[in-house]
Amino acid sequence: MEATEKHYKFINSKTGYAIFYHSLKADLTADKVKEELEKVKAQVAIKNEIFADTLYWEEIKEEEQK
Repeated sequence: MEATEKHYKFINSKTGYAIFYHSLKADLTADKVKEELEKVKAQVAIKNEIFADTLYWEEIKEEEQK
């Protein structure tokens, strides 16, 4: 059975720590996923008072969720 969502973590590149987690529908196009993740990245940067360039995201693979 195909997963209905993809899960992402936002990581502070200066500390290496994941500081936010977010999920998106799995059926979104690659462009839409990038657009949505960029919006979330900006919000996380503002909330945590860090530069957006300090953040990056990674998809959390199934193995990591267990």
